[in-house]
Amino acid sequence: MRQRDNSFYGWFVLAGAMLVFFTSSGTFFFSYGVFLPVMSDYLSWSRAAVGAGLSLGLLTFGLTSPLIGASIAKFGPRKNIIFGNSLAALGMFGMSQCSELWHLYFFFGVLVGLGAGFGMYLAGTTLVNNWFIDKRSLSMGFLFGVNGLAGFVFPPLAAWLIASVGWQNTWIVFGGMNLTFAVLIGGLVLIKNMPEDLGQVPYGKIVETGSSSRVEDLIKSNSDAKSTYWHIRQAIREPALWLIMLIGATNYYAFGTMTAHQIAYLKDIGFSVIIAALLYSLVSGMGIIGRLGFGALALRINMRKLIITSFVLQICAFIILLTTRNPILIYLYAVLFGISGGAIVVAFPTIVGEYFGRTSYAQIMGFALTVGIVGESIGPVVAGIIYDTTTAYTLAFMLVTAVSLLGLTCAIFLRRPRPLNNRRNNRPANY
Repeated sequence: MRQRDNSFYGWFVLAGAMLVFFTSSGTFFFSYGVFLPVMSDYLSWSRAAVGAGLSLGLLTFGLTSPLIGASIAKFGPRKNIIFGNSLAALGMFGMSQCSELWHLYFFFGVLVGLGAGFGMYLAGTTLVNNWFIDKRSLSMGFLFGVNGLAGFVFPPLAAWLIASVGWQNTWIVFGGMNLTFAVLIGGLVLIKNMPEDLGQVPYGKIVETGSSSRVEDLIKSNSDAKSTYWHIRQAIREPALWLIMLIGATNYYAFGTMTAHQIAYLKDIGFSVIIAALLYSLVSGMGIIGRLGFGALALRINMRKLIITSFVLQICAFIILLTTRNPILIYLYAVLFGISGGAIVVAFPTIVGEYFGRTSYAQIMGFALTVGIVGESIGPVVAGIIYDTTTAYTLAFMLVTAVSLLGLTCAIFLRRPRPLNNRRNNRPANY
């Protein structure tokens, strides 16, 4: 029989992970742009120098992912969430005392970036992968949905706090929020590493009444067994993992480029700053719908088909953006890009768990995420170089379209790796 929903602790774990995602992403990523001009003016630093702090934080966040994955595999996501968000809070407290550029790069670029790396993406997605099978995609959708919600809540919250108590005290408030919501409530109270720690099984596994040893046997032998025992050394030899990494990287490349340059492009083609900002918010709002929608639809529709559909929508969005200045069609671009990009953001960690199981998920996902973050980091730089060279974004956005076409091609050729037990028995895999 299936484990009863009303006795399943995984919903509390998901709530804790969502709280961690909401708080950590809001204080780390989404609020920085509000601090940038204020700190730049107050400290007489160039905006490029202050902006480099976020770039360094993102690189620290992404490039340390293999190390973070190994730490999660050894100590579990809960301890990493507690450690990471405590470290990020320490960095935010340090940001309140910034008076030299190296303070900014150390406190935010190193401590906050590293803390968010340990305490958010990999740890949160590992928890979902540990606790859910049947509703894994839906749970990932909720997890990344609150990430999008943070993009709505934290920028105006940061602006209000800065106007009310100053930027230094706002960093102290954000550090306190990380300690309260991510460390104390999320990490210490709600989150548990594995359902087996509480004598439960992941949502979707079939259990029978009987002895605890019988339950343990079932945990090892039932429906998820075909992908449970993948090791990272086996996974990196699989073409499927490299195709998934390219799918994630191409979407992050597009997301990073459009986040940095979309408003500037719309101003260049005649839209007001207010309309350009509104369209940016529309992309974010549609991203939440895409994340939740993918999570729900993946319960009934093959994930690979949904990823293919999402890339087709994304390519259509960029073609619209490149070929028209009609306001209605530009709004259509924002809807299509937001939904498609949000869907692929959720698909990336979900399909890694679907194909490679729970045992080495953190290490495999840590390896894959590095490529995705590199894609997100270089996209804005490449687009900026193209614009500075040609004084237009046309070639830059054509390149984004081509990169999305590469992602579509990877999705078309993506196939589930053959289960390890099938290989030993020389049986064909079911695709």
